[in-house]
Amino acid sequence: MRKMRRKGLASMAAQTVASTTNSVDLGPAAALSCRECGHRVPLGPVFACEECFGPLEIAYDFSAYDTEELRKQIEAGPANIWRYAPLLPVPADVADKPNINPGWTQLVKADNLARELGVTGGLYIKDDSGNPTHSFKDRVVAQAIEAARAFGFTTLSCSSTGNLAGAVGAAAARAGFRSCVFIPHDLEQGKVVMAAIYGGELVGIEGNYDDVNRFCSELIGDPAGEGWGFVNVNLRPYYAEGSKTLAYEICEQLGWRLPDQLVVPIASGSQLTKIDKGLQELIKLGLVEDKPYKIFGAQAEGCSPVSVAYKAGHDVVRPQKPDTIAKSLAIGNPADGPYVLDIARRTGGAVEDVNDEQIVDAIKLLARTEGIFAETAGGVTVGVTRKLIENGVLDPTKTTVVLNTGDGLKTLDAVAGTGLTATIRPNLDSFREAGLA
Repeated sequence: MRKMRRKGLASMAAQTVASTTNSVDLGPAAALSCRECGHRVPLGPVFACEECFGPLEIAYDFSAYDTEELRKQIEAGPANIWRYAPLLPVPADVADKPNINPGWTQLVKADNLARELGVTGGLYIKDDSGNPTHSFKDRVVAQAIEAARAFGFTTLSCSSTGNLAGAVGAAAARAGFRSCVFIPHDLEQGKVVMAAIYGGELVGIEGNYDDVNRFCSELIGDPAGEGWGFVNVNLRPYYAEGSKTLAYEICEQLGWRLPDQLVVPIASGSQLTKIDKGLQELIKLGLVEDKPYKIFGAQAEGCSPVSVAYKAGHDVVRPQKPDTIAKSLAIGNPADGPYVLDIARRTGGAVEDVNDEQIVDAIKLLARTEGIFAETAGGVTVGVTRKLIENGVLDPTKTTVVLNTGDGLKTLDAVAGTGLTATIRPNLDSFREAGLA
């Protein structure tokens, strides 16, 4: 049944490709290549292989690049993801087009947190809450909207657990696209407001994210979806490449070197797989020295299908019904789950999970030690980092980068019990009576 479904989606996408791929110029992007069988097809809004129904991703031709010239070009580029335009599926003039221009966010050297966790090899937080809509999703949407322009789409859409909806709304507003995005009906109110404020259409679906995603897949094949670019469905191969820029930035900000260990949150799993792809590309291009690195995946216990599969030694990820405060990671049937397992095992990493209480504790720990207020996904990565260290899985003597992918102001409900230390009368006696002197 799963293969039949994927075959239907591949067929629907392929019908669109025929009329949109003749004059597409997306820089070094050469073709779409199947992750499973290697079959190649021309660039277009297609996302599943017609040969084996596996997922498609961008294949590049980097053969003309000189390492040192490329490094100089990158370093002279703008302070956003377009500094890496030569490595992305975008036109050469991308920086001149209306876009939200995300990226080049802080890599914070987290010495206070390191002391708390017993890390001596250097601990860093890649804080992507500094993006325009305060999550890493701005990176992937920036890529998708360039593909949408190239393929002549007029409406930008997505299925979202919250952050992506806001990123699509903002990017569409800036670029002059119509937007219509779909979310589970019970998302955090902060994320609902942030997605709606940009003036596009926001539609709640009764059900969880997986129900929303299934609906969007159906809409693609319906005449009502004609002219629509779904960033995480028919534009997924391009959209996903935005996550590579996290790998590029981390290595450049470390002085063009690979970190020893990375802790990455898992929702669909695409971010983790593309970070690995980005690291591998930097190695092949000679921009960083080739050395071992480990990638650790982080999930919430209430939605941990990849972690469960990893611990059981399975290659297949069994879907779960999400039940966690980390709603941005609440994808019960993660598309890239099997590839996450491959990468964790290949690099010597692992996949771990933490419960809701541990997530909240980790959010407070990061805020107290480094002044970074993370959303629940950041609580997951910090909590998993602490758990991996305590269990002897993550090496505290190695350089470690932990990702925070969103702003805590979006998930205030998770820490709703946090508030006033005391309420006093406006005099010194009251101040002293409260034990604050």
